[in-house]
Amino acid sequence: MNEPQAESGISELESALGHGFACPGLLRCALTHRSLVHELAQTDGGTQVAPTEDNERLEFLGDAVLGLVVAEALYAAHPEWHEGALTRVRSGLVSRERMARVAEAIGLGRHLRLSRGEERSGLRHKSTVLSNSMEAVMGALYLDGGLDAVRAFANRRVLGETVDQLALQLRSGAAMGNYKSALQERLQASRAGSPVYRLKSESGPDHHKRFMVEVRIKSNDPVHGQPLARGTGRTKKLAEQDAARRALEALVRTEAGNGGQVESAPGAEPDAMTGETQTP
Repeated sequence: MNEPQAESGISELESALGHGFACPGLLRCALTHRSLVHELAQTDGGTQVAPTEDNERLEFLGDAVLGLVVAEALYAAHPEWHEGALTRVRSGLVSRERMARVAEAIGLGRHLRLSRGEERSGLRHKSTVLSNSMEAVMGALYLDGGLDAVRAFANRRVLGETVDQLALQLRSGAAMGNYKSALQERLQASRAGSPVYRLKSESGPDHHKRFMVEVRIKSNDPVHGQPLARGTGRTKKLAEQDAARRALEALVRTEAGNGGQVESAPGAEPDAMTGETQTP
């Protein structure tokens, strides 16, 4: 990538982030993988090229800053939630999987600065690299624009409807981020049946596969069972989780339209969100 293209890419990313950097070097550093630094540090004709800084220190900072901003937002918006619920929802919002999704949504991968070897390996599409780089970008955003810049981005890309999805999982008793378990428990509780997943299609090269999966309510004829939703992902498992997530969202919307509410299982158990004991 030549210099004009690199600058164009920075401007594109700034637009996605909603922030123009006073110090663009911070953003470039956040995009620099350690493989490039190692490549630049190798001797070439007896002359060592001075290495640049990679994004790992910014990743450390960004992880802490994003965690603070998300915790602050949840604390202010949900005074009825106890500490355990706040911690679990925050963990879901800033998880590696979630950060990789956010990175994909803003096209972060195509802006990463990698070594030639890692470029050929398809590293820019790997979820771990995407999530780590997203945290590094949050660190750069904080240093350049302060907490307000991070808050604005988090409100647009990290919080929103995802908070409601994670809260739903807490009430269902499912593990955070495990939409398949949450969907199965929800369907069983309403006696609707069990979900089944079918692979509909796959596309893309081996290093960047995309799978589409459909989830249906199990019946005697699994091909013609009631369809709930379709989801996509880099693996079949991620596509199944995405389909389950979309199915849960659809069920919540339907329930809300009917004036229904999610009911807790019988028994004197603490409510997952408030910590108060509910007796039947």
